[in-house]
Amino acid sequence: MNLEDEDRHYALNFCSAGLLCFLAIIPSLADAQDLAPRAYIITPIHSNAVTLTYGFYDGEVLLDGALPISGVTARFSVPVFSIFHSMRIAGRTANFTAAIPYGIGNLRGTVAGTDTNAYRSGLFDSSFRFSVNLKGGSAMDVADFRNWRQTTLIGVSLKVVTPSGQYDPTKLINYGAHRWSFKPEIGLSRRWDHWVVDTYGAVWFFSANNDFFSRNQFSPGTNTQSQKPITAFEGHLSYDVRPRLWASIDGNFWLGGRTSLNGVDNPHTLQKNSRIGGAVSLPVSKHESLKFSYNRGAFVRYGGSYANVSVGWQYSWMGRPN
Repeated sequence: MNLEDEDRHYALNFCSAGLLCFLAIIPSLADAQDLAPRAYIITPIHSNAVTLTYGFYDGEVLLDGALPISGVTARFSVPVFSIFHSMRIAGRTANFTAAIPYGIGNLRGTVAGTDTNAYRSGLFDSSFRFSVNLKGGSAMDVADFRNWRQTTLIGVSLKVVTPSGQYDPTKLINYGAHRWSFKPEIGLSRRWDHWVVDTYGAVWFFSANNDFFSRNQFSPGTNTQSQKPITAFEGHLSYDVRPRLWASIDGNFWLGGRTSLNGVDNPHTLQKNSRIGGAVSLPVSKHESLKFSYNRGAFVRYGGSYANVSVGWQYSWMGRPN
């Protein structure tokens, strides 16, 4: 950002306000605001998949008076590469997923009457998720899985977001959050013939960023930013037309995440937001499928109120990795 000397005190106010706006909005494009239908439906053991997804995000960033900025908009393209593998853990079905996102985009806003623009291109923080089924689906090979019919599934998972994304402590806007994030979750999936209902409950926990907007002309020392946990709920209703061909309507709600800077709490950064959307999965060959999704902010008190369109290609196969 290029700020005139007379506007520098506003940049200092960014820190004193405990800015989470950009730091949370950008990483959350890939993680914090998930809408993931059918996340706890099990697969045969030794199932594998590689997925390439392209997501486009466009919309406003709402600050609720937390910062002296107005008219903030964000537009990002986010390709994501992910891998999936299922396995047997203590007789239950389990799976592991790793995702590496990359972002290209711009944020615009008006600071004290001055239009500003920030362009970024680089890696987001990588994420890793481990899930295990607790009820309704023991570990099965392909032959047993063909004769199995889902009723009620209950599973738990842990998602970990690592501080591996692009981060420069002298800059206010980064793709990486420079901290660890942990999301323990419990999920339920219930099938009635062609219909499937999924509900999840989770809590996000965050480590502190001990090098937030530091060692620059506005803040020559180092700053520590911390964030309170975020409680998240998610629900999905999907319909199976045939295997691998399905459609869903999706929604979520999350609450919390108030931030503090150097121990000074900022109540304006409390998040109380929700998103709604839908997804369609289409098989195109024995091993390949396409997934299309759209979602948007339904209620946003603080944070990103943007629309998201994504297209994903998946290649799946059976067997142990070589």
